[in-house]
Amino acid sequence: MAVQKFTDLNAWQESHNLALNIYRITDLFPKKETFGLSSQMQRCAVSVSSNIAEGFNRFSKKEKAQFYSIALGSVSELQSQLLLAKDLNYASQEDCNQLLGDIETVRKLITGLSKSSKHQ
Repeated sequence: MAVQKFTDLNAWQESHNLALNIYRITDLFPKKETFGLSSQMQRCAVSVSSNIAEGFNRFSKKEKAQFYSIALGSVSELQSQLLLAKDLNYASQEDCNQLLGDIETVRKLITGLSKSSKHQ
């Protein structure tokens, strides 16, 4: 199946699911974090799929690479924030391990997407 829209991309699909799971887990954080770590993690997670979508619809290789690079940066930022949430006992070890695995999957998919876009 040919990729015709950004929602066909595995990288977008997985990052979208990651964002949904980040929203679910941050809903369990203490209410004092509503405008702190919870909000920051949610914005980061949304940034990943949003930048994949925007990059997909750019015409130049340079622009695509820029947006995919931003998405990768957001993935790393989200990973750091998740580790902080774990250390603060806002999230269980089990939840963190699952999300860290999801983050790694998304990172690999974006890296592959970025590499393939350079050859288009």
